[in-house]
Amino acid sequence: MGKLFFFYSSSCCLLFFLLLCFELGSAGNVTYDARSLIVDGQRKLLISASIHYPRSVPAMWPGLVQTAKEGGVDVIETYVFWNGHEIAPSVYNFEGRFDLVKFVKTVQQAGMYCILRIGPFVAAEWNYGGVPVWLHYIPGTVFRTDNENFKFYMQRFMTYIVDLMKKEKLFASQGGPIILSQVENEYGYYEQGYGEGGKRYAQWAAKMAVAQNTGVPWIMCQQYDAPDPVIDTCNGFYCDTFKPTAPHRPKIWTENWPGWFQLFGAPNPHRPAEDVAFAVARFFQKGGTVNNYYMYHGGTNFGRTAGGPFITTSYDYEAPIDEYGLPNLPKWGHLKELHRAIKLCENLLLTSNPVNISLGHSQEADVYADASGGCAAFLANTDDKNDVTVTFRNASYHLPAWSVSILPDCKTEVYNSAKEDLKPSVQSSKKDSKSLNWEVFVEKAGIWGEADLVKSSLEDHVNVTKDASDYLWYTTSITVSEDELFLKQGRSPVLMIDSKGHAVHVFVNGQLQGFFFSFGFLRKQFHFCF
Repeated sequence: MGKLFFFYSSSCCLLFFLLLCFELGSAGNVTYDARSLIVDGQRKLLISASIHYPRSVPAMWPGLVQTAKEGGVDVIETYVFWNGHEIAPSVYNFEGRFDLVKFVKTVQQAGMYCILRIGPFVAAEWNYGGVPVWLHYIPGTVFRTDNENFKFYMQRFMTYIVDLMKKEKLFASQGGPIILSQVENEYGYYEQGYGEGGKRYAQWAAKMAVAQNTGVPWIMCQQYDAPDPVIDTCNGFYCDTFKPTAPHRPKIWTENWPGWFQLFGAPNPHRPAEDVAFAVARFFQKGGTVNNYYMYHGGTNFGRTAGGPFITTSYDYEAPIDEYGLPNLPKWGHLKELHRAIKLCENLLLTSNPVNISLGHSQEADVYADASGGCAAFLANTDDKNDVTVTFRNASYHLPAWSVSILPDCKTEVYNSAKEDLKPSVQSSKKDSKSLNWEVFVEKAGIWGEADLVKSSLEDHVNVTKDASDYLWYTTSITVSEDELFLKQGRSPVLMIDSKGHAVHVFVNGQLQGFFFSFGFLRKQFHFCF
């Protein structure tokens, strides 16, 4: 006789959230038109860097911001993490890694701008997308739609954050660094699924945010029906073809992904520095005004802050600054040179209209010139396989496959996105181990021991665990008798599991026979020998 035993885990699927920050520590009046943001009467072409304050420690913040600035960044962007700040209704936390005011002031002290993505839903591979789990238990609450409970608590938190920033005089209209704020996050992907309630909610969220009277513009990323004066923005690997839904809005890229997040059991994500640089150069070539790297420093998912199945503790994101705060070479350096080249063209990009010239089947130039004789050009080869030599203004230029060359005077190539000295990154950091303080996070994650409860049905993960654990294990067993037909016929038994659980372990007579996990619907066959 054999005893077959198996269990699986249902891991909470979680959502994400985000926030942004800019250069020049003290700003002023912020407006915009079709070409750019206008700060204190000056047009701005801006390079922004996402750094999430809870994903590093306060002692790291000055160094991270300074390394970003040295990399040619003007703005620091961050989400505001609702569930990290409002840990219970009207109970707030702004200590340690969640000291938002200190983080924004660190940006200001570095002479940089800030973009604040308040949300308050952030996604961001963050636990529950940044929404407090206690909101789940308020009867009648439906998240992110025209629901009075959700709107009440969302508005209350957003107002709390806005008032906190106003109190500290951190909006540009008060002389502070915050030049943009964001409400909601990538809601355009989901709005249709909510029907008319989703449409009403999106319009309400925008109007509610504008009514906060921050004195700076509001943005909504990936929101295709954002009402004026809110600016709709682009997220993605490439945003050169993006156009705002209203012609009087500037072209802003809120999330340029220089890498990707890591999943347990999945291949290491990789995006070459050359491809990131190509995407940024094309964005500004085609009229872009703000490019934000998501992430520029990814950092660490401390404790249980990681959201989504199998997200690792590391949120390195293959970003230009690595998880430990060191420049990720060659990516950091290659992008630094790109930023320098783009800034050489800034005045012409912001004050003149481009003339597009075909240089071949997959090659083109965009030329920006003014009446005084100033001229800047971007030469692009969008063929991803073949290098070419093109003629521009009676001179020859070699364009590698999938590359952009920048000519700030329409003559001299100062940068090409594919021409990179790909020396390996060698990084070292020496620390006195005696001076380090380590913390260990322990979570009950196994199924060994007595069951916490006995049920004959599947249960809602959050209702059972109260968000105290990412794991909810179900166990069951099957006894196989000696006279089972398949044993008499000499066949091996097959266990078929169809489940929305994410992981399964199977034991026969106490011995592990197999393990399988899935990122969604799980279907697996196990064959056994007795």
